[in-house]
Amino acid sequence: MSQARTRNEADTRADLIDPKLVAAGWGVVDNSFIRRELICPGQIMAGGKRANKVPCDYVLVYKGRKLAAVEAKKESLTYSEGVRQAKDYAKRLQCRIAYATNGHEIYQIDMLTGIETLVDEYMSPQALWELTFEQKGDAPEASFTTAWRDAFSTIPFEAKGDWAPRYYQENAIHNALEAIAQGKNRILLTLATGTGKTCIGFQTAWKLFQTRWSLTAQKDISLAKKRPRILFLADRNILANQAFNDFGSFGEDAIVRITPDDVRKRGGVPKNASVFFTIFHTLMCGPKTELKEATTEDDENAPIKKAENPYYEQYPTDFFDLIIIDECHRGGANDESAWRDILNYFEPAVQLGLTATPKRTDNADTYGYFGEPVYSYTLKEGINDGFLTPFKVLPIVGTMDEYKYIEGDGVVVKGDPEPGKLYKEGDFNRIITIPKREERRVHYWMDRFNPKEKTIVFCATQVHAGMVRDFINQYAVKKAGLPILTIVFVLPLTMA
Repeated sequence: MSQARTRNEADTRADLIDPKLVAAGWGVVDNSFIRRELICPGQIMAGGKRANKVPCDYVLVYKGRKLAAVEAKKESLTYSEGVRQAKDYAKRLQCRIAYATNGHEIYQIDMLTGIETLVDEYMSPQALWELTFEQKGDAPEASFTTAWRDAFSTIPFEAKGDWAPRYYQENAIHNALEAIAQGKNRILLTLATGTGKTCIGFQTAWKLFQTRWSLTAQKDISLAKKRPRILFLADRNILANQAFNDFGSFGEDAIVRITPDDVRKRGGVPKNASVFFTIFHTLMCGPKTELKEATTEDDENAPIKKAENPYYEQYPTDFFDLIIIDECHRGGANDESAWRDILNYFEPAVQLGLTATPKRTDNADTYGYFGEPVYSYTLKEGINDGFLTPFKVLPIVGTMDEYKYIEGDGVVVKGDPEPGKLYKEGDFNRIITIPKREERRVHYWMDRFNPKEKTIVFCATQVHAGMVRDFINQYAVKKAGLPILTIVFVLPLTMA
């Protein structure tokens, strides 16, 4: 007669599951750990409440990599009740193996091959590592890939206080590093806005910096003697400045911000640093350029012309080992963009593109240049996980989506309109501006939005954003007699 199975889940774990994991070497073998992980906090619902959290009972970690997810059920339940959860957790965490168990039976799922079977014991840390990163053949590439993968795994994330990566950030970092270990030189990460792409770039650079990876040592780790030179390239100063601040852990002597004024004062571009931060506009300038950074650098519509003897040509073509291109969909990888000249010039470098824009017909050049992303995390996933806030879009139907300029028609038009020309939606606030049109649109949505909710307004240009900001403030005072309480962000429009 079988013994009654009366243990609850906590006792099942303590009495039955934990001893079997220890027997397999988990938590015993050096660099192996058994962790419980909150994968995500759950979607934000109405009233500030959240959907259910998504915790994983056990995550088996070896050499800094999550290799298996284990879903535990109390012993009176069948292991099969945990299979769906185990698969979900393993998929999210990019684990090769998922386990579902009630303490008595262990059900193993290979997420790559799809093979599912009952097993007598858990795989050991080393066996699971070798399965996850199984080496096929004796090609030279396999040896340097293994060497760099092992090296990267020895470097912990830079915690910067109490920082810990979210699961998708860790996936993105590991996938980028794995691509570099494999010798790939064009790498793309696609993650939704607000998910921490700059942080991902920082942690990737940190591990490369600490292991002394470089182009010279890429295929022979014994040559890893010097720190890599890394360029963080953005299209706007606000992004370059943010990254410069976020990379502070590298130390003041290791990082440098490149601006036209600094280059002129130095008499040339800086070279004595490890991590460099700048914008495309600056590198396209030259000693004879009169272009002032503050007047055009944040206008993404401003034409960028390559100067005679541009600053980027003061660097040797192989000067940088890694280039991180933030918001790379904005033009850096576009075949018709002048910015592409910079990327082509530094062709030997490993180039890591960061973008929030999924593949579309209007950004095919980006994906053609970098290839398919090594990791993607969508807006929908971010909202469902609870890392991003759900949003509502307020469509505005106007009576002036097209306008034909007729002199003397009474419509106040700013810009340089051509008589008789038909201007369409995409021309407003870029070629011509009709202030009354914008004011009415502001009034329309302010009469319909919840003043207790945060609102983001996307505008065409900085000038347009300033005008909209003024209309918002003026109407808020008119409606309530007080400044608006909602935090309103007026940002330049990106076609992402």
